[in-house]
Amino acid sequence: MGFRFQERIRIFNGLTLNLSKSGSSWTVGRPGASVNFRGDKVTGSVGIPGTGLSYRESLDNQATPEEPGTKRSGARVLFWLALVAVVAYVLLR
Repeated sequence: MGFRFQERIRIFNGLTLNLSKSGSSWTVGRPGASVNFRGDKVTGSVGIPGTGLSYRESLDNQATPEEPGTKRSGARVLFWLALVAVVAYVLLR
């Protein structure tokens, strides 16, 4: 088992600086919907807070539907629908 280090610093409501042994990243969002930026990698996640259920997907370097031989996956469509629903819920609460 290896040594781990992880620290989260809330800059303000909705913006967090994440520090770890391997580097730092920024998270924008709230519990239920967030986007994480680490160097040139971008990851989006949606979930139901308190349940342990969540979905995470890389949002960088994705193929566009116009490129030959590519198609939009059902999981990606579900991700964006869930993200919109959670953001709407948080903003309208």
